[in-house]
Amino acid sequence: MASDQERNRQRLKQLLEKPGNGNCADCGAADAEVTPMRLYPVGVIQDPEWASYTLGVFMCLSCSGLHRNIAQVSKVKSVLLDPWSSSEVEFMDSVGNNAAKAKYEQIVPAFYYCPTHKDCMLLREQWIRAKYERKEFMCVEKQEPYSAGYREGFLWKRGRDNGQYLSRKFILSEREGVLKYFNKHDAREPKAIMKINTVNATFQPTKTGTNHGLQITYLKDNSTRNIFVYQEDGKEMVDWFNAIRAARFHYLQVAFPGATNSDLLSKLTRNYIKEGYMEKTGPKHTEGFKKRWFTMDDRRLMYFKDPLDAYARGEVFVGSKENGYTVLPGLPLNIQGYHLQFGITIVTPDRKFLFACDTQENQEDWIAAFQTVINRPMQPQDYAVEAYFKHKP
Repeated sequence: MASDQERNRQRLKQLLEKPGNGNCADCGAADAEVTPMRLYPVGVIQDPEWASYTLGVFMCLSCSGLHRNIAQVSKVKSVLLDPWSSSEVEFMDSVGNNAAKAKYEQIVPAFYYCPTHKDCMLLREQWIRAKYERKEFMCVEKQEPYSAGYREGFLWKRGRDNGQYLSRKFILSEREGVLKYFNKHDAREPKAIMKINTVNATFQPTKTGTNHGLQITYLKDNSTRNIFVYQEDGKEMVDWFNAIRAARFHYLQVAFPGATNSDLLSKLTRNYIKEGYMEKTGPKHTEGFKKRWFTMDDRRLMYFKDPLDAYARGEVFVGSKENGYTVLPGLPLNIQGYHLQFGITIVTPDRKFLFACDTQENQEDWIAAFQTVINRPMQPQDYAVEAYFKHKP
């Protein structure tokens, strides 16, 4: 005769089959996306699901670790490994992921970034804290730090020349349409003024070496300028990120009055299509290959001597196949001076750009990234960028 524990475990397994419960309540991942299936000896339990028996939600292993940081709100158990009481199972049955989502995500602003399992730990942790600990999406007044249209505070900014992080005053003003920072706390004039219409922000913990590292880019004389900042307080950093998204969202609503929210949301902030090291030739293909850090940002392929450089050494516009752009594996036969054997050639209407990768896997990844961009039709604004690249000195 089955024990109470066995019956409870079977009921929990059945609850995982209910709509919404098969994906993580917080990052949306299905279990297999987070912990791939492995081969186990007979009798060993595979990939246990997790659940908060105080919130009534099922989650992935990664998010369960973040729930443990808010133990005063969320208490976590393994669905398959831990003992469950009948009352706990009843509670899980009465709530579930869909009902919890309806409760804790009632009024998530359209511009607010809802992370997936592919996003950095900081974004996912603050999303979980915002929902369950601070209940930001049940009370609109709690959203003021990122929805007010104005934000002022201090961030640690990396120096352009010496790489040292120093405290700088930042101001984000929707009314002025700018993000600006000051070199001195009492300075009247800002050191830099970034127009909201060209600003992008993306978290870069690995690249910056800090879990809260944010890369902010903007266009200066139509060239990309990088700023790297962080804040010790994770909430503060994510609030800045969402405040930038809010300002961008409201700017785009005015700039494109006929566009739907879904059209605008993909334009608020963007992660880079791909980053990493390759080698490239100089303007003349007779020059030697040099190792550079490359960033594919929308249709701009930029290369830097160091990943944390403020300015790119150069930028290449990558258009669409309809406009004469192609990517080819390998290099022309007459090219010499490179020691990496996995070459890539980008063909544009005006010239060829030559690159070399250290492994075949890296070569294939870069080609796939370039192909994604080339296969996408150009938008009207892309033609303006292309024209600038063709005519710049």
